[in-house]
Amino acid sequence: MDGNSPAPGARVRPRKPAGLFDTPVFTDPTARALAHVGVIDVGSNSVRLVVFDGAARSPAYFFNEKVLCGLGRGLAETGRLNPEGRERAMATLKRFALLARGMRLTNLTMVATAAMREAEDGPEFRTQIEAVTGLRMRVIDGPEEARLSAQGVLTGWPEATGLVCDIGGNSMELAVIGGREVRAAVTSALGPFRLQQVGGGKKGLRAHIGDILNGLRDEVGSHHDALYLVGGSWRAIARLDMERRGYPLKVLHEYAMTPKTIRKTIDWIATQGESDLRRMSGISAERMSLVPLACQVLRQLVHVFGPRNVYISSYGIREGILYEQMPDALRARDPLIEACHFMEHASARLPGFGKKLYNFLLPLYRNRPPERLRLIRAACLLHDVNWRAHPDYRADACFDTTTRANLGGLDHMGRVYLGIALMYRYKTSGMRPRIKEIAGLLSDKDLAEAKMLGRALRFGAMFSMDGPENAGELRYFPKKGVLELILERETQALFGDVAAQRFAALANQMGASAKTRVRRAHNSNGTAGAGSDDSGVSSGASGSSSSD
Repeated sequence: MDGNSPAPGARVRPRKPAGLFDTPVFTDPTARALAHVGVIDVGSNSVRLVVFDGAARSPAYFFNEKVLCGLGRGLAETGRLNPEGRERAMATLKRFALLARGMRLTNLTMVATAAMREAEDGPEFRTQIEAVTGLRMRVIDGPEEARLSAQGVLTGWPEATGLVCDIGGNSMELAVIGGREVRAAVTSALGPFRLQQVGGGKKGLRAHIGDILNGLRDEVGSHHDALYLVGGSWRAIARLDMERRGYPLKVLHEYAMTPKTIRKTIDWIATQGESDLRRMSGISAERMSLVPLACQVLRQLVHVFGPRNVYISSYGIREGILYEQMPDALRARDPLIEACHFMEHASARLPGFGKKLYNFLLPLYRNRPPERLRLIRAACLLHDVNWRAHPDYRADACFDTTTRANLGGLDHMGRVYLGIALMYRYKTSGMRPRIKEIAGLLSDKDLAEAKMLGRALRFGAMFSMDGPENAGELRYFPKKGVLELILERETQALFGDVAAQRFAALANQMGASAKTRVRRAHNSNGTAGAGSDDSGVSSGASGSSSSD
């Protein structure tokens, strides 16, 4: 059997067309935007309300609140929900119901996972919740939870291939993804609350975890190159990994680790005091109490499945529930580009200009791979979304917007590349120390390319307000080292001093000579007239260029 294929008999559940919402979320398959769709997730450790908004394919968080209730604490020992957890969960859900009413949510669903499905008093508490809040609770089983979490990963990584692992308080789910599908989905009792009840000391706990993981390997296959981690305990470990490494970009989504760095971090955590770890990371006491057990599971998880790379996903079951509703045509769209389109239309001065700018600059990037072209396209769409920021801080605002935005389909190197490019769209030189530290994540080559893109955006964005393609055409001859701008005869006056300065700066960043000429006039039959209108090589104008 192929190690990446699910074993025969692995528990796979087909996608449910109706989803978990009472009414369809996407009534129009061509819709590009989403408006106030809520999900309440009642987990073994936390209860969370998320309200999605923004781009349909890459939803943003209009509202996001989590309370660590600990419903499943002690469940393995008593078989019942934690009494204090019940009180906190009820108070939280009453608040969420009122918030949903205040936001006038017309599409809200509530799902519950391991604690509610396993506790003997789960059905009674569910009835009580529904009576008090007026909300309907759907209790899902383990494989369903695994599948939805995996779909959450696909929301941010459409092309993701590998193993998804979602850890909660009382369970841990695994799912195999590839080809934009969930291929297998299984559940286990490896949640930290349950592991607290395992006897035999460290040796007994290690053997218990190993036995369960080896059984899971038989169901979902082994040797997955990529492991995608979902869940608060995994995110806490990743946050601590950032602290140990001195990693400068504090964005957990798509944060990458390796088994080697994970082992180093787990060993390092064991040598630190809990208060010190909390102080440096901001992790709550409730979450930190589960980290040591989660570390033991993660150490064996990477050993048993042997991934080359491990990624943190901030997307999980809640996003997976939304993904469930997406038509296939919507799922096929690029989440990064869709989010950038939405941001442009919401915040740019001239919505739609980004596409024109991309087409104008495309001759500079003819031989770039698709992965780089999508970043260039994203930069063009985002080039103007921070125009309202104060001119003295506009460059920094561009950098921060991109590196800190809730964007799917964008790894950390891509975030920094976009941030540097958009910063240099407004900035002429230099970086603040904090930005310079983050920029160090890029190679020298990628950093130079990002600066070049910034110079290109800086020129193209101001060359013509109705679209640069109406004013001229760019041509690049890398072997000759020439960057040429062909000006349209009717609009050649647009190439004034400031435009000339910025065009020269772009050519200089590319290591090319800047050449301009006016397009030849055409006869009535459409052929070029006699004579050349070459204006020669432009070295650029002197003096300071104005800010836009």
